[in-house]
Amino acid sequence: MDNIQTTAITIGLNLDNEEFAYSMQELTALANANNIEVLTTLVQKLDHPDSATYFGKGKVEELATDVIDYDVDMIIVNDELSPSQLRNLEKKTNTKVIDRTGLILEIFGERAQTHEAKLQVNLAKLQYQLPRLHTSASQRLDQQGGGGFTNRGSGESQIELNRRAIERDVTHIRNELKSIQKSDKTQRKQRDSKSIPTVALVGYTNAGKSTIMNKLVGRYGENNEKQVMVKNMLFATLNTSVRKLVFPDNKTMLLSDTVGFVSKLPHQLVQAFRSTLSEAANADLLVQVVDESDKNKDLMMKTTKDTLKEIGVENIPMITIFNKADILDERRPERVGDNLIISANEEDSIDELVKVIKENSYSNYVTAEFLIPFSKGDVTSYLNDNTNVINTEYVAEGTKIKAELSSEQMDRLKEYLISNED
Repeated sequence: MDNIQTTAITIGLNLDNEEFAYSMQELTALANANNIEVLTTLVQKLDHPDSATYFGKGKVEELATDVIDYDVDMIIVNDELSPSQLRNLEKKTNTKVIDRTGLILEIFGERAQTHEAKLQVNLAKLQYQLPRLHTSASQRLDQQGGGGFTNRGSGESQIELNRRAIERDVTHIRNELKSIQKSDKTQRKQRDSKSIPTVALVGYTNAGKSTIMNKLVGRYGENNEKQVMVKNMLFATLNTSVRKLVFPDNKTMLLSDTVGFVSKLPHQLVQAFRSTLSEAANADLLVQVVDESDKNKDLMMKTTKDTLKEIGVENIPMITIFNKADILDERRPERVGDNLIISANEEDSIDELVKVIKENSYSNYVTAEFLIPFSKGDVTSYLNDNTNVINTEYVAEGTKIKAELSSEQMDRLKEYLISNED
């Protein structure tokens, strides 16, 4: 991205929606995350968008004047525009126009690092570009590395060539993603066979998920140097990081830090989110992280709930962590049921968080005693490697092991069971 900052006007329609004011604030934050400085904002209250120009005629004229007065590089619209609305608004204002969807796609394009994430974002870009081949929104995404072929010629025939090229690329990317996701499923199946609880941090972008992840990895990670990036910015990272935690009682856990959510998630990215959040979809427990200090936290929680539902993540137990309580100087850590008010930067808050997560993750664990014949060394090794062994005793009949383990593991070893304390 260029060091010279782009300037913009943000615009939005207030359709008498309670979320409107917040969505406009968020639009500015999204622009800032893409190195765009917002110089002014223009809003209009209407019952519905104008089908041709989004804003009404008079407001479009005012917008065209503001573009000249503020000498901005572009207009950023708070909704997804139709291809004709994009073209008409550009003609009326004589400047580049990008809608909310295009802006988020740009950010994702800049932040994608892994091969899979890049494929997912490119697929979403191409699907967005397809009906918008002769707009500046398509050009911006193309220049950013989305396709590399749009708007290279003129006339209907060139657009048709570009359209067919996009359709070929979409098919190719989808096939490649299927191959990657098949491999991921195999790896996840191997992990699941070890009966290690999986916990996924979910929630609004910039709520503190990565900070919590790093605190837990620093304490209990197999490799505490494998920290995840923390930055005070929307969508600072798109990677879903998975780390293995080992607690002092030998219980293990897989913890994932997922990409943050945002309101009005573009439908082109829903599929990408579904894949990126596959760790959450297969988790035993979701930990929703909420910014306690943000006055819009209720809307953020609604966004999280709606997005999880849209990408098919349902019926998984979830606890809610209200983070950043130190900003409001609230009492912390404060527990209400399985929900917590904390500050991720304070050790006692992390202590309480670990306690709640463990209570919910190991609720099906039992303490049992097994007698393993000496000829079944593989079973003894399994217990030592995959359960919390409390005591080991060697007797004439074999190895007597007292361990804490999941009910699934106990079922697997029931032929060696001699007592069950739970």
